Amino acid sequence: MKLKFAIVFTGLAAISLAMAAQNNVPMVGGAPMYPAKNIVENASAAPNLTTLVAAIKAAGLVDTLEGPGPFTVFAPTNDAFDKLPPGTVDNLIKPENQNALKKILTYHVVPGRVTAHKLIAMIKKDGGQTQLKTVEGGTITAMLDGDNVVLKDEKGGIATVTQADVMQKNGVVHVINAVLMPN
Repeated sequence: MKLKFAIVFTGLAAISLAMAAQNNVPMVGGAPMYPAKNIVENASAAPNLTTLVAAIKAAGLVDTLEGPGPFTVFAPTNDAFDKLPPGTVDNLIKPENQNALKKILTYHVVPGRVTAHKLIAMIKKDGGQTQLKTVEGGTITAMLDGDNVVLKDEKGGIATVTQADVMQKNGVVHVINAVLMPN
């Protein structure tokens, strides 16, 4: 009986993914990102954003990122979190480190809906790089490296946008390949 259920579920999942692709719904980590859903709902569906979602929950930011926004989120993948020194994520998600975790996560959020087109226009207008004020209060420097948008954090770390303009009900997500760190 379980095998038949698995086959039916797999078939339904395949149909759902095919419909998403047919309707030009962007995929993140193989999961459809529906523009009618909010940032947390969509991120929770992406298998490559599970560390980010766990961190959002540990930091107590779910209600905020489910709110009306709009927000621009630079979303580090699981691989981005894996680049941090061993034990960093485990340490940050401890309740006693909630404020430090919240500071790092809100550093990845910019108020408003900043699409890639708008961000590239800002970079060009500002002579090759532009400063983005984050919800945390710090700044991220955005610049171009060829056709790629590159972000530089306050500690000199670099992240590249690997997937841009994943539209959400309450903002836009740009997937990045490194965790940005505030001062």
